[in-house]
Amino acid sequence: MAASEDRARYDHYRLYRVQLVSDEQVRMFQDLEAKSDSCTFYGHARQPGQELTIMVAASKVADFEDLLDRFLVSGRVLEYNMQDMIDSEAKWIKPFEGSDLDWNHYHHLETIYAWMDKLSAEHSGVTVLSLGTSYEGLPIKGVKLSRRPDNKAIFVEGGIHAREWISPATATFILNQLITSTDPRIVNLATNYDWFFFPVVNPDGYKFTFEGDRLWRKNRKPYGLCRGVDLNRNFASNWGGIGSSDDECSYDFCGGSAFSEPEAEALANFIRDNAEKERIRTYIALHSYSQLLMFPYGHTPQKVPNYEHLKLITEKAISALTAVHGTSFQGGSKYETIYPSSGGSIDWAYNEGKIPVSLTFELRGPPDSEDMFILPAKQITPVGEETMAAFVAIVEEAERLGYYK
Repeated sequence: MAASEDRARYDHYRLYRVQLVSDEQVRMFQDLEAKSDSCTFYGHARQPGQELTIMVAASKVADFEDLLDRFLVSGRVLEYNMQDMIDSEAKWIKPFEGSDLDWNHYHHLETIYAWMDKLSAEHSGVTVLSLGTSYEGLPIKGVKLSRRPDNKAIFVEGGIHAREWISPATATFILNQLITSTDPRIVNLATNYDWFFFPVVNPDGYKFTFEGDRLWRKNRKPYGLCRGVDLNRNFASNWGGIGSSDDECSYDFCGGSAFSEPEAEALANFIRDNAEKERIRTYIALHSYSQLLMFPYGHTPQKVPNYEHLKLITEKAISALTAVHGTSFQGGSKYETIYPSSGGSIDWAYNEGKIPVSLTFELRGPPDSEDMFILPAKQITPVGEETMAAFVAIVEEAERLGYYK
């Protein structure tokens, strides 16, 4: 574990959200991202009409403000001191104390793993599994929930991006609901379908966000002067194409080759070995943030053959989700809904894994969120509740459309 004095700090780092209205502004921000190591971009400058979120190091705030003035860029400061947000969240991280998991705190990797072991020991039909090991040698642990033979199955991927803590928290919330809820619709899902949950498929990165850098996204494999690959750009689904980077220091670096990373390769191997044998018909990936529910493709506007079915499933799921707490979501293909991207897990699961209902959630907050990846822990339970409702609707509508025959 990194000593506390070695952890990344963001004292007086500012978080800006700017509006791009001209090609000149787009080019300026593209140039800034390419050349500056003091500005962290959350998204790339692509076109006029776009909002862009950028974190600026304290030592470069004056220079950044000067750029905004010179290029007539309008925007606002979302946060004047990023470290304040991180320190406030840290009060809601529960120390590792064995298998005591709740949904009022964020939890260490070891706690999540111990909790899954406890589930297996205490509940019939729950089996602990491992996809394999990470670059740093950690197991990529999950569970299978199976209460009846010959069920069709749903696979749930969490934590592929390390800093998105609400993703593993939501995965464990839903798994717990499936095991313990007495709601008839949830009991139906838990009884008549098998479930594979892998809440943290990037254990090295997730562990590092607790011990090294709260805002880390990638895995931890070294490349040149930098570390880490965006695992959701490392799958063999238009690998290295639009919406990914070949810059090893970039946040969306796609890796040395498709499946160069042990975590992505392990997940893909599991799907290759089990999709048909275990009758996996649905693949759900949990991310944050932006309040979106998306389906393939990410790299092209071309529509998948069952586009209309997937659109209907997402519409039903969003309606069910919004009914719980009023949270607004948007749906559609990844390409048309969020931004073009290549090498993603759901595109690969859909095409190569032959899993016809492959979906990605971008959980709370909204696209203009000021919390971004540092979602307050008090939101874990409501996010879990509304996402559980969406899961019920996904499975019920996919069943109605014949995907589990």
